[in-house]
Amino acid sequence: MKQFVLFFLISLQSIYVFAQQEKKAIYTGNQLYQQQKYPEAEQYYRQSVEKSQTSIEGNFNLGDAFYKQKKYDDAAKKFTDIASSSDDKHVKAQAYHNLGNTLLESKKLEESIAAYKKSLLNNPKDDETRYNLAYAQEMLKKQQQKKDNKDNDKNNKQNQDKQDKNNQQDQNKDKKDQDSQDKKNQDQQQKGDDNKQNKNQPNSDQDEQGEQKQEQPDKLSKEDAERMLEALNHEEKNTQDKLKNKKAKGVKGRITKDW
Repeated sequence: MKQFVLFFLISLQSIYVFAQQEKKAIYTGNQLYQQQKYPEAEQYYRQSVEKSQTSIEGNFNLGDAFYKQKKYDDAAKKFTDIASSSDDKHVKAQAYHNLGNTLLESKKLEESIAAYKKSLLNNPKDDETRYNLAYAQEMLKKQQQKKDNKDNDKNNKQNQDKQDKNNQQDQNKDKKDQDSQDKKNQDQQQKGDDNKQNKNQPNSDQDEQGEQKQEQPDKLSKEDAERMLEALNHEEKNTQDKLKNKKAKGVKGRITKDW
């Protein structure tokens, strides 16, 4: 019984010593925190938590030291643990408020909004939390609008690129059709020029035949040749007869000079 009492007294003394050490560590941490010496403050807050893991003040202030050093993941975990483990509405409201701030700095807007709402559920009269909630909601709205504008710009660019591609394809097709038509017209014109040149140029065979016609008289049939020969013979006979008669008449006698 005496041993039990002695042990109990020793335990109370140990708890008192640890409590004093915890408070001293928190006090020193707070002094450093106010001097913006956040890494040093973090070390003392850690010491206070080691002395008493359930210390609300030690854990809460350690979360604040994490936040000030932008260790947002560590801060979010610490404030979440405090909010879920405490039954005190005031503590829960403050923990969710700081959790909302941490998530807001991490650009996790939807999660920060949810944290601020939980804080207001535990303390509806907190105007600072209400303001932060409205601010986070406005930030989310702008973020969504920016995303929508970006999506619209992307869609517009895709549509413009598609339209430009279609226009280029149409231009290429028109150019191809025009080139084809120009070639067709050129071929037709060349063909017409060739025909015109051939038409104006004398035919060699025809020229030779023409020359032959000019050099050689037309061929006579056998009957025509016989008639012409007979006519010539008849004309020659008549001529000879005329010459004979003329000769006879001419030799009339010898003409002498009249003395």
